[in-house]
Amino acid sequence: MNRMMKKVFLVCLLLGGTLTLQAQTKYEPTWESLKQYKVPEWWKNTKFGIYFHWGPYSVPAYKTEWYSHWMYEDGHPIRKHHESTYGPLWKFGYKDFIPMFKAEKFDADAWAELFKKAGAQFAGPVAEHSDGFAMWDSKLTPWNAVKMGPKRDIVRLMQQAVKKQGMKFVVTYHRHWIYAWYPTWNKNTDAGDPKYAGLYGPYTPKGTFKMAEDNPVKYPDDEFNKDWLARLEELMGNYEPDIIWFDNRMDIIGEKYRKQFLADYYNKAQQWGKEVVCTYKSKDMAEGTAVLDLERSRMSDKRPFCWLTDDSIDWGAWCNVSDPNYKTTNRLIDFLVDVVSKNGAVLLNVTPTAEGVMPKGVVTRLLEMGEWLKLNGEAIYDTRPWEIYGEGPQRIVEGHLSENKNADAVAEDIRFTTRDGNLYAIALDWPADRKLVIRSLSSGNSYLKKRIKGVSMLGAKEKLMWKQTDKGLEVTFPEKRPCDFAYVLKLRY
Repeated sequence: MNRMMKKVFLVCLLLGGTLTLQAQTKYEPTWESLKQYKVPEWWKNTKFGIYFHWGPYSVPAYKTEWYSHWMYEDGHPIRKHHESTYGPLWKFGYKDFIPMFKAEKFDADAWAELFKKAGAQFAGPVAEHSDGFAMWDSKLTPWNAVKMGPKRDIVRLMQQAVKKQGMKFVVTYHRHWIYAWYPTWNKNTDAGDPKYAGLYGPYTPKGTFKMAEDNPVKYPDDEFNKDWLARLEELMGNYEPDIIWFDNRMDIIGEKYRKQFLADYYNKAQQWGKEVVCTYKSKDMAEGTAVLDLERSRMSDKRPFCWLTDDSIDWGAWCNVSDPNYKTTNRLIDFLVDVVSKNGAVLLNVTPTAEGVMPKGVVTRLLEMGEWLKLNGEAIYDTRPWEIYGEGPQRIVEGHLSENKNADAVAEDIRFTTRDGNLYAIALDWPADRKLVIRSLSSGNSYLKKRIKGVSMLGAKEKLMWKQTDKGLEVTFPEKRPCDFAYVLKLRY
């Protein structure tokens, strides 16, 4: 390379670097600045993730992950169970479950491999639940999984295992719930002992937890807010998560702290050289600054923006319990298909035991989902919504924790997705007579501007009989089912 060419090369490098720096956004902790955020393209292509509720609350394995809260509630059935099983609260409090949470069979690589086989594109742990126990190596609290319980950095091990499988890494954060989660006002329990404040949180007056409009309560002070933010800064600095997910009730955190976190996360991500996603519920963040997340619910129609929903594999609990009530694989897949057709993605919670074992019922369902996605994934991954999300008799009830109000889908419930110029029509069940009419694809419909040229079913070798009439696209399904759940028709036009 001669001297002139070297000069040109150096100028190009400097110019390229300048342009790169100019392309970066300096986020300030204001909603106006944070609204500059753009959802990454990789997130638009991402449809399915897995995380897990796992901590000291997994030890009693009784009814709910809210065990740590209800065990202190006078008259509650869980309080009665706790005292009859473990003794009075002054003798055995929540802190006493921590040494029992040994996680002796935990294998991060095996879990990440299972999640990958299930078809997940992102995965990770609950970094801290409402109970106040950090699942990472924290310098901010001794109540963490390295110093106690498992004696291992669960977040680090999962980060490494998830990345090894080529998935994005998510951590979920519920710390704001710790405020008044325990009866720190009650000196008759261990939660009221100041020496355990590092776990149970700061003193709050009786009744603070119930944040109803007619119950004036004191919101967290600056000390609590600063600790909430400091733990997030530690998580970000040590583990560089691709996705940070927040539980609801984050509106009790001071607005300036929420904005500061978001600005820090987006600015740090640029330093890391990657694009990230933050999720929020309800109105905990300003619209357009992050990705909206729902809980145990879904949209009734497609939305012009990307959204997420989180749900548990168990109808009732988010952690392992002794009497689980798992959803069927059919229900889980139909839920995924419906959400994706409406521009959403699913974050599915699974429920390992305190020892670190994935229950057989969980493993079976995840592997069945993975087999379905292996065959039909082209209609899910990297897709975009069509003109309409679908058709059929199923009517979705929207709202927080509303999923149990929605009936199972039937064959006439069709969901649409698009990818690479193809249209996919997904029947959520097998028609009784193998004949299906998709009315939205009639020859005179206002959505499809071209006539259909070909129809096939993913995984089926048999050539399909079909015709497009003014009544709809009439398709005869093959004699042999290619899979056990939702059935994907690929349409060329």
